Amino acid sequence: MRTSFRTDDVDEARAMIEATYYSNFMDVLHGTGVFRARFDIGALGALTVGDLSCGADVRMRCGELGAYHVDVLLSGQLTWRQGPAPATRAVPGTAAVFQPLGDTVLERWSGDCRMFAVKLDRAAVEQSLEKLLGRPVRGPVTFAPAFDISSGPGRGWARLVRTVADDLREGTGALAQPLVAAPLQEALLHGLLLSAGHRYRDQLTDPAQALRPAPVKRAMDAVHERPDHPFTTAALAAEARVGVRWLQEAFRRYVGMSPMAYVRDVRLSRARAELVAACPEERHVSEVAHRWGFAHLGRFAEQYRARFGELPSETLRG
Repeated sequence: MRTSFRTDDVDEARAMIEATYYSNFMDVLHGTGVFRARFDIGALGALTVGDLSCGADVRMRCGELGAYHVDVLLSGQLTWRQGPAPATRAVPGTAAVFQPLGDTVLERWSGDCRMFAVKLDRAAVEQSLEKLLGRPVRGPVTFAPAFDISSGPGRGWARLVRTVADDLREGTGALAQPLVAAPLQEALLHGLLLSAGHRYRDQLTDPAQALRPAPVKRAMDAVHERPDHPFTTAALAAEARVGVRWLQEAFRRYVGMSPMAYVRDVRLSRARAELVAACPEERHVSEVAHRWGFAHLGRFAEQYRARFGELPSETLRG
């Protein structure tokens, strides 16, 4: 999907942002220029990437986003806040990072501000982190509100965003090819996790991760490739080509949990991804729980809340 949109009508611009990103209220700040919105927006799997500018200073209120979001500034400035946190300002050379939760307000999106706006599906980001870490993650990923894109890994990530935005704007069709789109989506997800600040970042660059034994990796890969398979510890040991006791001890040492606890956590993550994407009128928590091997609904709800900080019914309604 690709949209090239031009308008001097604020309501039309607001509707386009709602259709492609988030519900919002947009107000032009008087005396700041002529409003002329220029939006070039496209989808890349679990990501939405847009090249956006408004021509006049605007204020925008979006409520909770429900997704991770990054604005890469090319010019001008952006001042925003989420929840009770104080306002943060971004200028060229920095990227503004937004969380899925917390009321979101762009206090001032300056008229001379052109930016690449990247919306990232929450489940995709969290699953990518788990894949990089090689273990489940407890709770949401909380990013620092901004990161440097003038040097280091942030600069490389911003360049990749520009490549994707340029292709979407020019409509070359390259990103319509799965063999091109899938690696780019993965690179953007992984690149953000390696560039932005969060509590797991040091672990992603820790060389000790490379020391995890190959049998443990084989068992973990099997779980990620076939999470709905009725694994037992013995079956995982067979996948890893080691004995049951060796696998149990290795998992506790290198993963921090037993093999079957790891299977359960991966299935909880998959159940969460399904609930996030589901329509409450068409899907029931019990249906999702049973699909991922949780026969006891009450126990599933307890384990889910311990893992994600909310009940599965709350995820489905959200």
